[in-house]
Amino acid sequence: MEKKTIADVEVNDMIKAGLSMEEAKEFHKILKQTIAEAKGSDAREVWQKVVAKRMLMPWHPHRLHQLIYYSVYAHWDASINGPPLYWFPSLSQSKYTNLGRAMEIYGPEFLGASYKDPVTSFRLFQKYSVQHPDDYWSIILRELSIVFHEVPKCIIDTTNKSKHGGKWLPGSVLNIAECCLQPSSHPRKNDDSVAIVWSDESDNSKVNHMTLKELREQVMLVANALDATFAKGDAIAIDMPMTVSAVVIYLAIVLAGFVVVSIADSFAAKEIASRLRISDAKAIFTQDYIIRGGRKFPLYSRVVEANPHKAIVIPAIGSDVGIELRQQDLSWKDFLSSVNHLLRPNYYCPIYQPVDSITNILFSSGTTGEPKAILWTQLSPIRCASDAWAHIDIQVGDVYCWPTNLGWVMGPILLYSCFLNGATLALFHGSPLGRGFGKFVQDAGVTVLGTVPSLVKAWKSTNCTEGLDWTKIKSFCSTGESSNVDDDLWLSSRAYYKPIIECCGGTELASSYIQGCPLQPQAFGAFSTASMTTGFVILDENGVPYPDDQPCVGEVGLFPLYLGASDRLLNADHYKVYFKGMPMFKGMHLRRHGDILKRTVGGYFIVQGRADDTMNLGGIKTSSVEIERVCDRADEGIMETAAISVAPVDGGPELLVIFVVLKKGFNVEPDKLKMKFSKAIQSNLNPLFKVSFVKIVPEFPRTASNKLLRRVLRDQMKLELSLRSKI
Repeated sequence: MEKKTIADVEVNDMIKAGLSMEEAKEFHKILKQTIAEAKGSDAREVWQKVVAKRMLMPWHPHRLHQLIYYSVYAHWDASINGPPLYWFPSLSQSKYTNLGRAMEIYGPEFLGASYKDPVTSFRLFQKYSVQHPDDYWSIILRELSIVFHEVPKCIIDTTNKSKHGGKWLPGSVLNIAECCLQPSSHPRKNDDSVAIVWSDESDNSKVNHMTLKELREQVMLVANALDATFAKGDAIAIDMPMTVSAVVIYLAIVLAGFVVVSIADSFAAKEIASRLRISDAKAIFTQDYIIRGGRKFPLYSRVVEANPHKAIVIPAIGSDVGIELRQQDLSWKDFLSSVNHLLRPNYYCPIYQPVDSITNILFSSGTTGEPKAILWTQLSPIRCASDAWAHIDIQVGDVYCWPTNLGWVMGPILLYSCFLNGATLALFHGSPLGRGFGKFVQDAGVTVLGTVPSLVKAWKSTNCTEGLDWTKIKSFCSTGESSNVDDDLWLSSRAYYKPIIECCGGTELASSYIQGCPLQPQAFGAFSTASMTTGFVILDENGVPYPDDQPCVGEVGLFPLYLGASDRLLNADHYKVYFKGMPMFKGMHLRRHGDILKRTVGGYFIVQGRADDTMNLGGIKTSSVEIERVCDRADEGIMETAAISVAPVDGGPELLVIFVVLKKGFNVEPDKLKMKFSKAIQSNLNPLFKVSFVKIVPEFPRTASNKLLRRVLRDQMKLELSLRSKI
């Protein structure tokens, strides 16, 4: 798109962007008034006024949104000014956010005369939470619906120096599932509160509701059935879509003192088998089929191929399983019939355990060999629910939706974030890719919508949300991979430019270490802060931290005191994976995360990929993500790009290779793209970088959690170069 400034935008440009002559004239008039009002202001203030006036409507063509946003920021120099901002907190509204309310109460006490207001003092308060975690977590334990059977002796005990992460809430005993299910006065939830809303793809016109009392009774029924079938402490797997039944089963396993084994429903039999073996799971809950777009995909048969000890099979439709089961397996109906003899099958006395008891075995995505088995304790839900409280501002009355699965960390995070904050969990039984899901978001009154960037790209490219009203949404969230600025522009515009809270963390952290925040201005595809209580440094190539206020790029080193972070692995050496080889900083042994992070002018963060996704081009280190961001915008026919570097067979500097997936209906020659990529990279990144090869492919290899496998592309290219050298 040509770099036209906002003052140069004419009526004709607006007609080209999809407005009628009348609409364009009216829009142009208001635009000119807005520019006049903001005279002498920088681009941020112009954009802020455009958004505040609601000139740009969710139903306006995306081309118009692009025209205005990119024209406002046409001459913006991010290297001097930091990233362009699109959302700004209101001081009055900030005091009604969870964190803003807490800051107004505790800010003057903790920060003294330095405290001004939630927006001005946010960074000071975040820093205070890192230095005084006991003060911050004391607030959180009052804010979430956490009830201890035995209260903790203190917040953190750091006397045992061999435990790098300290011992959190020592001496405390509770059942975290019970905390989700019982009424509480703060956050306010009672038996009649709506705990879950859901809709089935097959009957998208109907939104179903389940109260907290109904959820608790269903969970307790399943807990009784588990007791009749298994021995305390058994690991029990779940491999099915994230339906109401899956949520009930998850909470019942934790309530009854068993351990959940999380397995994604997209896995092949071999992947299921390895996770059952590593966790020593005694059984698996699954479905007969997965229903997507009216089609049936077998799931039970895939699970059986993995040879579990026992499977309990839930029907995807109706009350009877539509498939013949193995002798040792049970239908859902037969499993539940084991409690028929009980006088009160819907009542169950929870199993109370120490706070560091294991509740869930989750797995890293396994991009390099066997997946790591990560152990969640009862601390992990407290951590993820506190992030949702502070950064996503999940409150009583919110309806929180995030298409995910209990096999991925986002599933349990979503579940606990809703139920420990008194919000309603919104589930769609079907594919999130089509209009059906978009309609559910509208009809269920979703107020917070979580996504992954590839999902947003699909919604935008198919225009499946056209005509739907998403304006009840107060914020979006995004995780899993780097966001695309234009896709985020499209998403935010669906709800009058509400913020997209970027989240980046890990299964082993039970949370995000960097996030957006409703008390700070937000930039597309960027993180505005370290999460509350999280401290980290960015390390140079020699492992020396950059000063906190300096723009830089390097590997992240996390401060080790991190409530909810893992302290053991089931099938690997925890110290070796997360601490060995990491430097000391102010007497702390830093924890490895593996991200390469860029800190911008203004203190925003952009993830530049993993430490193993960096490349050395002519002696200059750069990241795949940075190159991909530039290449994605080089031609309108590009769906997505993947950048890798390979060493030539006969040695020498690394060669830059760009893999490309084209949009449907586009056909572009690799040589033409090679020229465009080289030009874009040289003008935006470095004039010395040169593209050696462009490969057009139908799709990229990805993990089941949708992470791009650049390693596979690198191996393909190495093989191709080695074959070429032999010809």
